[in-house]
Amino acid sequence: MTDLLAHVEGIWQAIVPDVPGFTVEVLPSIDSTNSELMRRARAGLMEPVLLAADEQTAGRGRLGKGWHSRVGQSLTFSLALPMAPTDWSGLSLAVGVSLAHSLHPDVRLKWPNDLWLYQRKLGGILVETAGTGGAAVRQRLVVVGVGINIARPEAAAVSVLATGPVAAMAPAGLSEVLVGVTAGEVLAQVAPSLVRDLLAFESQGFAAFAQRFAQLDALQGLAVQLTDGTQGTACGVDTTGALQVLTEQGMRFINSAEVSVRPC
Repeated sequence: MTDLLAHVEGIWQAIVPDVPGFTVEVLPSIDSTNSELMRRARAGLMEPVLLAADEQTAGRGRLGKGWHSRVGQSLTFSLALPMAPTDWSGLSLAVGVSLAHSLHPDVRLKWPNDLWLYQRKLGGILVETAGTGGAAVRQRLVVVGVGINIARPEAAAVSVLATGPVAAMAPAGLSEVLVGVTAGEVLAQVAPSLVRDLLAFESQGFAAFAQRFAQLDALQGLAVQLTDGTQGTACGVDTTGALQVLTEQGMRFINSAEVSVRPC
């Protein structure tokens, strides 16, 4: 039995009382767990499910970026859950808050969807939705994809802009702070809390997570540069989860689809 499979029963038992009909699946390899659940949604399968894979060969991140995983070296999973919140704003930030609190006290959030450990990327979040086609107009199937480095990647480096010159810094791995932790253990640690927090978001919106996000905000007070060249100071997020950047021309409110932000 693989590490992930060993934790399936416990994860299912922890979640199914809150989400009837919930299932957990583990695959040895797949192109992308998010892509698979979106394919199922387009085929009319809208059931709540957690899909994890030992390996992803064509994982996807935000803005079309790739996310590759190796067996035992990372945790990749997607969670599909029908939801009908009054306001969808800030959903990816709420997911980040849930994951950070479940993982380790030193994990921080880089707006809008990165998990950071000691100023290095630990993981990423991709949120997609599909219409249910049912009578509830507001209800959609939310697919939350998560990739977390368990071991520190040795090969590819990511570019992180720090104060001063641009420097290439290797991504972080959770094993740096949780020695010996396995992907299955991490999944069992984060999945039940993530489901509960998504249900809380559905009923309360981003307001239920705003204070916790502020405490975890890795960009707060830092000089940042937007992809359009604009520079300013990150001043947290507003009530909808939009990033507030104070520029020479005044405060700008940045939505997740508009820019990528790096400390500069």
